[in-house]
Amino acid sequence: MHFGLVGKSLGHSFSKAYFQEKFKQLRLPYDYSNCELASIEAFPKLLAEKEWAGFNVTIPYKEDILSFVDEVSPDVLNIGAANVIKVHNQKLWAYNTDHLGFRLDLQDFLAHEKPQKALVLGSGGASKAVVYALGQMGIETQLVGRNALSDKWDYQKASSHLKDFPLIINCSPLGTFPDINKKPPLLLPDTMKGHFVYDLIYNPAETLFLKDAREKGAQTRNGRQMLVYQAEASWDIWTKSD
Repeated sequence: MHFGLVGKSLGHSFSKAYFQEKFKQLRLPYDYSNCELASIEAFPKLLAEKEWAGFNVTIPYKEDILSFVDEVSPDVLNIGAANVIKVHNQKLWAYNTDHLGFRLDLQDFLAHEKPQKALVLGSGGASKAVVYALGQMGIETQLVGRNALSDKWDYQKASSHLKDFPLIINCSPLGTFPDINKKPPLLLPDTMKGHFVYDLIYNPAETLFLKDAREKGAQTRNGRQMLVYQAEASWDIWTKSD
């Protein structure tokens, strides 16, 4: 069986090594490929190359991939983005396991704390899954981006309201290897004690954004365990009987 990761720049990918090791441990003759696409329009050609069983989907195609699927799960319908595709009965079925992986890891990170408000940096497919998960947890969210919109603050406004948001989640790719000297332009106060700062990036293990927050007293977490949770949920989707 053939599985793959669809994205644009996959040199830092977690999924291939994770699933190759999983196949090895389970003694399964499956393979997993990084499928770098310059444009999502190349997806149909990729589909024709092998008898695929399923895909993971990453930046920047979690929303665009929906143009090519036949069926969507209720979670995808609510989120508007997918990170898992299952090929079944000659149809493409879209799912989202990001929200589940994030929620499980965030609950562990927060322990018994429950912030009432969260700033969510970025507005792509991952951000949509995070907002959905936070809503399920009863946490109010405020989106942040470079340009303010009716439902989104810019970084300047967000920086001036940090005291009102004890939870901050970076869903943007800023700081991902190899561009490790980049970070979201959020101005952190001198002390971040009492704040929880979560960065979906896992390579590097500590982004510059997390490092700054940690040194100012915040509790910090990267997104690696979230990926493990969502990967296992992907595997369950691919292998469950329909």
